[in-house]
Amino acid sequence: MSARLSTRQWLGTLAPLAVSMLLGQAAPAAHADPAARGVASSTAAVATASTSASASRHSGGDERKRSMDAPFAFRGIPLGITLDEFRAGSTVRATPVGSVPVCETDMLAEALGMSLKTSESLTVACRWAHRTADHWQVSQAVVDGALAQDHVLRFARVNGQTALRLYEISFVVDEVTASDLREALASRYGAPQLVTKNTSAAGGAVPVYLWENAVSSITLCFLPSTHNGTLTYLLKDPDAWVKSLVRQWQASSPEAG
Repeated sequence: MSARLSTRQWLGTLAPLAVSMLLGQAAPAAHADPAARGVASSTAAVATASTSASASRHSGGDERKRSMDAPFAFRGIPLGITLDEFRAGSTVRATPVGSVPVCETDMLAEALGMSLKTSESLTVACRWAHRTADHWQVSQAVVDGALAQDHVLRFARVNGQTALRLYEISFVVDEVTASDLREALASRYGAPQLVTKNTSAAGGAVPVYLWENAVSSITLCFLPSTHNGTLTYLLKDPDAWVKSLVRQWQASSPEAG
């Protein structure tokens, strides 16, 4: 009897130990799950970061491609917009405050020394102007924070299109502003092409800096005779640009593809 009690006592002592051992074995397994989950989470995070980085690079590439396909813009006024869009917009880059676009199709054109044309003309030029106490006067365009000595925005009617589209913007700026512009444009669009023009009147080479993409160009020319600079935004081929717009509209239409 005593021996059997001793056996029960021994089993009673062993049982908690066995349970403890079982729990001890289960504990590491329970602790392994969070670690595994942590590894899985880290792997997922790396994969997500990699995917995001890839998407970002892809998006950046698309953005650069779009910038190469889109016409240059002067302070929010892009080449290729229609005359109606230009006149309807509130983007005026001239002083004094209150300046408005005046075009050759307006009765005011002659008062500003511009030709008077009909709405059927193939080309139309516009300038910013303002009203003084007794007459209208051409305003001064603001280029790179400085006043331009002259400015003009030219629109052309493209073959097969009724709308006039902006194909050229030009300014005359002083030498200091021209030098600042060269640095600002190089910072934004990269190093320009340097083209030299020989002029017999100047007796030397005239430096011309050119930035261009697929559909437009920006030209900065230093004039040795006056020490001024001419800045010109130009749509390379207005007809080709309109055709490319039509292709984009067709590609993005619900019926495309």
